[in-house]
Amino acid sequence: MADFLRQNAGRFFANNKKGENAELLADLNSEYRDRRKDAVKRVIANMTVGKDVSSLFPQVVKNMQTEDLEMKKLVYLYLMNYAKSNPDLVILAVNTFVKDTDHVNPLIRALAIRTMGCIRVDKILDHICEPLRKCLQDDNPYVRKTAAIGVAKLWDLDQERALENGFVTVLQDLVSDSNPMVVANAVTALAEMQESSVSKDVFVVNVAIMNKMLAALNECTEWGQIAILTSLADYRPLDSKEAENVCERVIPRLQHANGSVVLSAIRVLMIFMRYIKSEDFIKGMIKKMSPPLVSLLASAPEVQYVSLRNINLILQKRPDILQNDVRVFFCKYNDPPYVKREKLEIIIKLCNDKNIEQILSELKEYASEVDVEFVRKAVRAIGRCAIMIDEASERCVNVLLDLINTKVNYVVQEAIIVIKDIFRKYPKRYEAIIPTLCQNLDSLDEPEAKGSLIWIIGEYAERIENADELIENFLETFLEENSQVQLQLLTATVKLFLKKPAQSQEIVHRVLQTATNEIDNPDTRDRAYVYWRLLSTDPQAAKAVVLSDKPPISVETRTISPALMDELINNISTLASVYHKPPKAFMGNRAFSADAVKTAAAADARDEEQIIGDAVLDASGAPAPKNVMTDLLDLDFGSSEPAYTSPPVSSSKPASNNGPNYSADLFDMSSDMSGSSSSVFGGMGGMGGMGGMQQQQTQHQQQAPPPARNDPFGDLGGLGGFGQPPQQQQQQPTKPTQSSAENDLLGLF
Repeated sequence: MADFLRQNAGRFFANNKKGENAELLADLNSEYRDRRKDAVKRVIANMTVGKDVSSLFPQVVKNMQTEDLEMKKLVYLYLMNYAKSNPDLVILAVNTFVKDTDHVNPLIRALAIRTMGCIRVDKILDHICEPLRKCLQDDNPYVRKTAAIGVAKLWDLDQERALENGFVTVLQDLVSDSNPMVVANAVTALAEMQESSVSKDVFVVNVAIMNKMLAALNECTEWGQIAILTSLADYRPLDSKEAENVCERVIPRLQHANGSVVLSAIRVLMIFMRYIKSEDFIKGMIKKMSPPLVSLLASAPEVQYVSLRNINLILQKRPDILQNDVRVFFCKYNDPPYVKREKLEIIIKLCNDKNIEQILSELKEYASEVDVEFVRKAVRAIGRCAIMIDEASERCVNVLLDLINTKVNYVVQEAIIVIKDIFRKYPKRYEAIIPTLCQNLDSLDEPEAKGSLIWIIGEYAERIENADELIENFLETFLEENSQVQLQLLTATVKLFLKKPAQSQEIVHRVLQTATNEIDNPDTRDRAYVYWRLLSTDPQAAKAVVLSDKPPISVETRTISPALMDELINNISTLASVYHKPPKAFMGNRAFSADAVKTAAAADARDEEQIIGDAVLDASGAPAPKNVMTDLLDLDFGSSEPAYTSPPVSSSKPASNNGPNYSADLFDMSSDMSGSSSSVFGGMGGMGGMGGMQQQQTQHQQQAPPPARNDPFGDLGGLGGFGQPPQQQQQQPTKPTQSSAENDLLGLF
């Protein structure tokens, strides 16, 4: 049996099946044209699905010489895909390309020059110049417009070759061509070359070029119109009259069915408005711009979103556009969430005293939808309307109270957050609704909602009889609360104490003690230290700080700075207008083509070699570069001295007793800084074990004693080590006397 297997192993294990590439190879070499054409189609099909058919390159190239236009297109497609993997064999196709550029059929001439431009191989550059020059001067406009794009492709590969052969000049002459499609392609090519040009003088639009582009604008395809309008946006008119003439010739493009053409036309109009002095002309343009913008909202959701982002931008620049079309932006039940959010922003920007009732009714309906995030934004929009329009604030508050009465948890919490902002805008106007808000205290579980209600309680503590009880309810979970809630509780408790000292002394003591001893969050702990310092030094100063009038808040409809706004208006209908960011924020200074990435990688490798070389030099004894981090740490703003100088250690007594004892002030805040008012809280020496730290302080000698201060706020600069001078020798603080019945109660501290 073993001998039988050994003798017949070759027959059993031989692979008699030919591969698919072998079959294609045989068909490509067939003497029958139909079989060759079918083989080329199968090659392209395999190439499309990702199979490697580069081994058939010579056989496919042989089939270029045919009069069959369909087969020639397929072969050219194969060449464009595999030319880079077979750069040495591409030269075999050059003669056929050159022959095809002289073909009788203009389609074949254009196809040949287009394919030569798409083959990004250096070896073919030597053979492309003459065919390209002939095609640029071809009698057929289709060949000329194709050759115009070919110049841009050559420019991307070799700018010097394009300049030496005069292709840029020929391309500039094509802007004056009689065929509008040739003009559009010439403008497109020149604009792309201008972006990558170092000198930026390849395509500068002047009056003559502008008139030629405007003449070709009406007869171009939509892509040609976009290219011409984009180039027109870079032109700066000489005077108001010229700007008006350009706008009049661009306005008909607003009626185009393509949304990109409409936005490009609006971009030109918005830019040229800056140079028009006639207000009546501008008002007429604005009226004509509104219907096209509204029409864009009848498109697909993705196009709607792009249109809405651009409309949002335009409204910030020209708020009077679309004032009477707010209903168009009301959300539909089947709008995607991203479209609803943008519509909501635009509704707020269009809100005024004439349409506020209509908008509030719509927003109230939105608050009953199932999308929680959208409901929150709708409730916030009601608050923003109240802050924007004084006359409508009462109506907005009533709507918010109606939403609170629905008892929907997330609606109630969002409404409380919004009402807090309304209280900031209109202090002491809507205090009557505070009991209604406090009834929902137990339903709050979000930090921002809790913080908002706590702020309201602290701000209006003197008008709420049981304010101390409400604060006590929140203090039960003080240690477990979010830092935002802890900070608000801390401030509200101090406000309550300053307004009702007899009722809340024990509460404020407990809160400050807990915040300074048991809270790890540095913001909460530091604020507690500051409040304790203020209260122990001068209660009147504490009132002036904590109970000071808050500046009224406002809603800015313009969320973009004027400088950035002008840049974004110049980029309407681009990604910049969708992101609301300048192009340089998300794009590089040059195209991210494969060649550019390869060049950048080579430059990075050279930089790395240079860094390694510098490191070797440093190791051999050359001075090391200065550490940048050290430089930053040595910075001392406003002084020529070093940022920090270690003071000499004192072994005896302080250098001077004239200045205040900052170290004693920091650890014993019972000293009377104002010289007249008594301590409210007594000393802080025993707080959190800090009294024992006094004996452990390193004694330093102060070289120049600071001037004595009589500061009612105490040495706040010494808190946390900011601005603290070198420490002096500790002095035993004196115990203050309690001068009033109130201070006797506060002796707990």
